[in-house]
Amino acid sequence: MPKIVAGVDSSTQSVKVVLRDADSGELIASTSRPHPDGTEVNPLEWTKALDSALDELGKYEISAISIGGQQHGMVALDKEGVVIRDALLWNDTRSDKAAHQLNSEIPDIHERTGSQLVASFTASKVRWLADNEKANAERVAAIALPHDWLSWQLCGAHNLNSLFTDRSDASGTGYFDSVKNEYCRDIFATALRSQRDVILPKIIAPNSFGGETTKGIPIAAGAGDNAGAALGLGAGVGDLVISLGTSGTAFAVSSTSTHDPSGEVAGFADATGNFLPLACTLNAAKIFNTVATTLGISFEEFSSLALNAPAGAEGLRIIPHFDGERTPNRPQARGLFSGITHSNFTKANIARAAIEGVVAGMVYATYAVEKLGVSYSRVLLIGGAAKNPAVQQIAADFFGKVIHIPPTGEYVADGAAKQAAWALTGKENPPQWSVGEVKEISPSSQSEEVVASYMELIKA
Repeated sequence: MPKIVAGVDSSTQSVKVVLRDADSGELIASTSRPHPDGTEVNPLEWTKALDSALDELGKYEISAISIGGQQHGMVALDKEGVVIRDALLWNDTRSDKAAHQLNSEIPDIHERTGSQLVASFTASKVRWLADNEKANAERVAAIALPHDWLSWQLCGAHNLNSLFTDRSDASGTGYFDSVKNEYCRDIFATALRSQRDVILPKIIAPNSFGGETTKGIPIAAGAGDNAGAALGLGAGVGDLVISLGTSGTAFAVSSTSTHDPSGEVAGFADATGNFLPLACTLNAAKIFNTVATTLGISFEEFSSLALNAPAGAEGLRIIPHFDGERTPNRPQARGLFSGITHSNFTKANIARAAIEGVVAGMVYATYAVEKLGVSYSRVLLIGGAAKNPAVQQIAADFFGKVIHIPPTGEYVADGAAKQAAWALTGKENPPQWSVGEVKEISPSSQSEEVVASYMELIKA
């Protein structure tokens, strides 16, 4: 009887669980549950959702499980392991001022952790807590991330010292050195404005188990969402992954660490021992939904309209910073329509410009990664918006390269499942599961001038 592994993706919007054959990677079953909306959430809601999903799959005998989760979220725990306040998620920008403070107080933070801080990072949220909720800050006995929290809950959540994580997710805290694979305790103390001993999850090797569930199922280290996706895709050194979901991310697998003083690129670690320099935008697929709804059309009509408009939308430009922006780091920014004329302000051009604006943001993010000396030879496009034909073609046109589109899948959850299977074997390298047939989209138009005009508007 084949061994079955479970992979979990606890994302901003929902939890997804996949069950796969540990040897072949064949999908056996999957399910999902929604998460509450908002930028701060009671972590117990994540636990309820995961428990419900696992209960549905209870007829299967699971040999190992691993949790992939949204990065950065701050779960503050007191000495009894009780959640002190709702978790602040990655997309909560109230900690922007705190990020600037810490960057000023620790000028070499990017050299030590790989990243300048922005509002998303856990360290920024720890400083916000210290300055705005002093009573809560004084109760802090441990800080966990969403995936750490869920792994700990599966273990029974009895002892704070049993919290564990992996280097990929720890690298998004702003107080972890992914080259030395150790916490920068002084940075954390500076963020909390306290020298007292606070428990941080221990770092587990990517092919190891950190604990077991109350039913005796071993739990692998887990990973941050982007590292999980890279592992699920089988991405290796030389691959650039563009992911278009709630947020947009451009990340490359690299054998060397990056240290960007500008703060545009986060020097994350991956889930295998390599590095994952990443630039993130706050605005991606949600822009398409908003524009389609405003135009009163379906998502399919939105895509068709965009493909019927000429490249460059006859000069119409949309800078899609509707929710502020992270790359470039402008949390208070807002969206911008530019170049409007009586003749070009049509539904088709608006649809085209919305997609071009989002893709241009990913090109900008990729340029930021390239400036650090990171090269790539293959571009992979994933995420919910990757299914849109107009997004596919415009991405190929704007990058000027063949775009590789794997089948639609839950790659974060798949990466977690692959990690669980890897830990079962204890081998040096993860299993090589097929993702299926990869579609290729070639450029159809020359878009250098359009891309250049977007770069100028984004920089302005």
